[in-house]
Amino acid sequence: MSALSYLDSIILGIVEGVTEYLPVSSTGHLTIAEKMLGLPIDDPAITSFTAVIQLGAILATLIYFWDKIKTMFLAWVAGLRDPKAREHENYSLAWAVIVGSIPVVVAALLFKDLIKGPLRSLWVVAGALVLWSIVIWAGERYHARLVAAGQDRPEGSRVTVKDGVIIGLMQCFSLVPGVSRSGTTITAGLFRGLDRVTATELSFFMAIPALVGAGLYELKDVNTSVVGLGQLAVGTIVSFVVAYASIAWLLKFVKNNSLMFFVSWRVLVGAAVLVALAAGWMSAT
Repeated sequence: MSALSYLDSIILGIVEGVTEYLPVSSTGHLTIAEKMLGLPIDDPAITSFTAVIQLGAILATLIYFWDKIKTMFLAWVAGLRDPKAREHENYSLAWAVIVGSIPVVVAALLFKDLIKGPLRSLWVVAGALVLWSIVIWAGERYHARLVAAGQDRPEGSRVTVKDGVIIGLMQCFSLVPGVSRSGTTITAGLFRGLDRVTATELSFFMAIPALVGAGLYELKDVNTSVVGLGQLAVGTIVSFVVAYASIAWLLKFVKNNSLMFFVSWRVLVGAAVLVALAAGWMSAT
């Protein structure tokens, strides 16, 4: 009998869908939620469940941005054949996504045992939630100074391959549960002078290869005696529906708001978990 019920899969699907693209760490929140549900957070079958249901969020991204993704792909193909086509902004954007996706894949393979082992501790999750909030805060402050000095890049400005490399390297920190993949990429974009909407959209695009790769890689660890195929399907579907709504909301939010709301949320959740761990109300694994 599966250790993960359909109610568990619905709850985790909602958590995944809501948090995947918000700069609050979906892995961190999923780990906390799994612990509160009484699930073994260090069980490979449970960690693979959280990775696989991310495919639902990725499908939401593909559908939401399908026209943009198709245009970007066609511009990239055209640029490979015609030097003049390389002047199109979508050609450089495509390359930024491609090269920016490589570092996190390499890092994930090199440190997979660490990521799936010691880093699954709630001490790590809570600490990362609090500490990475400082980086997001610093990114917002730096971006605000650029805007005040008129040194920021205009909204919708061309994303370069250099942007992709730097943001991709920053994305490697997201392999630590609690840091946040979107938190690293959007913040790196702000440090590069990109506006929040452009940085957020780039974060969405860079999520596609990273999360698809992680989800497919973890399929081999799916254990139907722990996580049933029905529960896996339900979690993925719920993740898709909720993530689609989350994407639409976040794009509207960042157009007129900073990331400071998420900084406050991260610190609040991280501090609460640290208190619970220190008081012995919750175990770290």
